Amino acid sequence: MAEITTADVKRLREETNAGVMDAKRALEEADGNFDKAKGILRERGIAAAAKRSDRATNQGVVETYSHGGRVGVIVEIQCETDFVARTETFRTLAHDIAMQIAAMNPLGLTVDDVPAEHNGTVEENALLTQAFIKDGARTIQDLVSDAVAATGENIRVARFARFELGA
Repeated sequence: MAEITTADVKRLREETNAGVMDAKRALEEADGNFDKAKGILRERGIAAAAKRSDRATNQGVVETYSHGGRVGVIVEIQCETDFVARTETFRTLAHDIAMQIAAMNPLGLTVDDVPAEHNGTVEENALLTQAFIKDGARTIQDLVSDAVAATGENIRVARFARFELGA
């Protein structure tokens, strides 16, 4: 078994926002393999997110983003408490999603919301299934699930609007 140092635990916590004991257990389970430990924490976070999906989301933020004064976005991201709505994790999520909407111009929130006539695939036109502009290997739903795991609360994208000059 590999020796798990406090520096290893600290590094894993900083990259995943996991608790001290969760990070330590994941590193022990992964026998010190950092990438494998991140995967373990991610799987546990997804399972935890599924358990929280029925909780009411009555708090959150309305995030705005303007790109060069020509494209504007307003998005409502909801969570369970105002405490989580003020965290850096939540605020970063809201900003990243607003930038995603500005860049990718999704036609709906989910695949069910995408109109029948569109260019590209339904997944490319639904916000939650789009590849994240900063990391194409992850979707927006992955970002939301990671935030749920980090904050311990249900988080959801409620609605959004995108405005473009001349469109």
